[in-house]
Amino acid sequence: MRGISVGRAALLGIASALLMLASPAQAAKRIALVIGNNDYRNVPKLQKAVNDARTMGDTLRQLGFSVMVAENQTRQAFSQTLLAFDQQIEPGDTAFFFYAGHGFEIAGQNYLLPTDVPAATEGQEELVRDASILADRIVERLQNKKARTSILVFDACRNNPFERKGTRAVAGGAGLAPMTQLPEGVFSVFSAGPRQTALDRLSNDDSNPNSVFTRIFAKELLQPGENMVQVAQRTRRTVSEMAQTVRHKQVPVYFDQMVDDVFLNGMAKGQQQAASTVPEQKVAALPPVAPLKPPSNEAVNAPIANFSRHNGGWTVVFSIADPALGISWRMGDSGPFRETGFLDTLDPRTRKRIPNPAIELAADAPAATIQIRYVDANGEPRGPFPIRFDPEAALIRDQRKILDMTATSWLSFRQFNGLLVYYTHLMSYRCAIREARIGIDSSVPDQVLKMPACDPRDPSAIPHDALPYLKLPPATKSVSVELTYRDGSVSEIKSFRR
Repeated sequence: MRGISVGRAALLGIASALLMLASPAQAAKRIALVIGNNDYRNVPKLQKAVNDARTMGDTLRQLGFSVMVAENQTRQAFSQTLLAFDQQIEPGDTAFFFYAGHGFEIAGQNYLLPTDVPAATEGQEELVRDASILADRIVERLQNKKARTSILVFDACRNNPFERKGTRAVAGGAGLAPMTQLPEGVFSVFSAGPRQTALDRLSNDDSNPNSVFTRIFAKELLQPGENMVQVAQRTRRTVSEMAQTVRHKQVPVYFDQMVDDVFLNGMAKGQQQAASTVPEQKVAALPPVAPLKPPSNEAVNAPIANFSRHNGGWTVVFSIADPALGISWRMGDSGPFRETGFLDTLDPRTRKRIPNPAIELAADAPAATIQIRYVDANGEPRGPFPIRFDPEAALIRDQRKILDMTATSWLSFRQFNGLLVYYTHLMSYRCAIREARIGIDSSVPDQVLKMPACDPRDPSAIPHDALPYLKLPPATKSVSVELTYRDGSVSEIKSFRR
């Protein structure tokens, strides 16, 4: 067990890191803090947490991060380390926090245990809370610093550190609770799901210096052209398969509230060739994008269109920034324009009837260009403006939008000759879904829902032979859902309780 000298050494290490980071601030830096705690004084020691932190530190340096590594942190040293981390983060930065050590969940909140956390028994939960670091507070601090992207990784789902023979344990749980209410721009990864423990090693003969999770996660981070969701998914699959070889259940879980796809090692594979002439971006979390071209004067007030699919076909609603006295349209580059008509409502800007902003298209309308023109408030004609109609893309976009807006309706429970869970809503908008997964009494969706193929001619109709429900064990308490959309993006994991 290490004493006060360890704390001093950690502070010296942090001071050195601060000197290294003292150069003038640059926008969109990559800043990382990795912490590993092995030498606990009052609860069981760990073997590989410090090694895990060192491995992650080396990995993140390869990815262009300025890395602070802290080992065997007491409560005071932990607080000072977090403060030093705070001071290096500026608005727009990418912040990466990794913790390996004991973690504990009390009443749905996650606590990271410093090395001097006291031993506790039944009724002494406040001792643990007061002596530990609240994980949600780290998220809050990164939000206060206005980091553009915050990535938090917890390899802390290990054995219960407060279990003692002959005593009743603290009212909490080894492992960590799911962080489902993350703010925008935050991505978190846990080495195991709720009520699961993470393996340090596969067997006594396993000589790998790292935990099962960290050895895989560190390798996946270095895979070029993979975004964080793909890294987490590949890690989850590999770790789960490795744990199954020793009859252990460990399924890493992630929670995604990022606005953008974040690539830590290069951009998406499909973009690499196109961007070969773009200078390398060493610190930006996001792939470079082409500069925006200023619109021409004619396009400044160009209408935009919203496409919505229904049983009878398509409704197209045009949005025009200027007050309009009339709207007309045609399909394609030739033929007469047709007026949209008027609504029985006056426009207070023109004191005239509002032109109808919507048109209807047949269900089997082919891809084409819609030409739109309008008459402005001065009586001057504007346009025509081309609007591209792609039925397949419009259908996917429309159904994706509906799914995002109606996430609370993805599943519903019903008692009928047993417990059933219906996913009729998902099946109705399946054209936007590549794959749907659920987890029964688990926050890790690990079962694939069967759905019929998308029928573009009648996309919301459910075939008569499709089964839009599953029969569940009577004791089931909850079901989690994760959608992979047609564009490859992945939804937040939603949890539904009976």
